[in-house]
Amino acid sequence: MKHSRILILTSIFITAFQVQSMAQAPNVWKSLAEVTYKISEDNFGELYIPVFSENVKKLEGKVVEADGYIIPFEGMFKPEHIILSSLPLAECFFCGSGGPETVMEVMMATPVKYTSKRVKVRGTLTLNSKDPEKLMYIMKDAKLIIE
Repeated sequence: MKHSRILILTSIFITAFQVQSMAQAPNVWKSLAEVTYKISEDNFGELYIPVFSENVKKLEGKVVEADGYIIPFEGMFKPEHIILSSLPLAECFFCGSGGPETVMEVMMATPVKYTSKRVKVRGTLTLNSKDPEKLMYIMKDAKLIIE
């Protein structure tokens, strides 16, 4: 009898843990892929302006988690302002086949060390459709949660 109670309690604990794990944020990259573009022109040529889906708009201002690879940009690494790619360097937006929806600017709350390994960050998501000098996804006040 005591053994069956332990099995039941263990089963309840495992089920609760699995439900908690599933309740965490879904893969944010999959949601961020829901973007289309409209073409606009200025003095320098065509601009592709992002048009965010309703699902993406719902994420603005929310704390999200994103995993990926730190991409060095402009030939240098800035430990408090990183570019995160959902794809490895050889496939990222800047170097390979990924689209602009596969990268985000991440403003770190505390500086991080560069690594070529996959990392995970958590911060507040901002959408950018106005400033062509910035990426369309920007995470602010981010913290490294997996290195």
